Amino acid sequence: MGNEAKCVARIDGKRHQGKALLETSELIFRGAECRLKIVFAEMRGVTAGEGELRVQTRDGTTVFELGEVAQKWRDKILYPKTRIEKLGVKAGTRVALLGDAEPGFVVELRESRAEIESGGVSDDTELIFLFVEHKRGLSQVSKVAKKLNGAAGLWIAYPKGKKEISEGDVIGSGRKTGLKDVKVVGFSRTHTALKFVLPVGGR
Repeated sequence: MGNEAKCVARIDGKRHQGKALLETSELIFRGAECRLKIVFAEMRGVTAGEGELRVQTRDGTTVFELGEVAQKWRDKILYPKTRIEKLGVKAGTRVALLGDAEPGFVVELRESRAEIESGGVSDDTELIFLFVEHKRGLSQVSKVAKKLNGAAGLWIAYPKGKKEISEGDVIGSGRKTGLKDVKVVGFSRTHTALKFVLPVGGR
């Protein structure tokens, strides 16, 4: 899931085989002998052509040989979607918040004119956001999964880079209840969000 591609990166005149990852606010390259992270804010120019993504910073230009996704990555860097857009929230979307939601996120939901349900999850809920900080918080997933109807989605937001809870823990908790993980986004600098839905055959 997410934006990642095996590619060649030309850095300081040298070619490196590895994997490029396009995150919410940075472009990362991991090679056997070279690792690089370029924050969007440090980019002075981003162009794409002939299957190459060229990123200019004050230190020079790095070229990523990405093939057909080069243009798509350029657009995502130059015209990033908002967090609300990435999460699939639109005006009128019925949303339920479980756990300690980030205050800024609640503000964004209201500004998007989403309908935040005050009584928890209902039969009409379209998106459920479950916020967990530790692995034990995933014990709620089985109960929440039973409330999903049709194409409704469950987003689980959890801390990234912490031993107390991993991506594997989150994915496992959803799959154990029969849900399918379909999307991952960088929820914030400190949290990641994974989306789960009912398999088409079970709706």
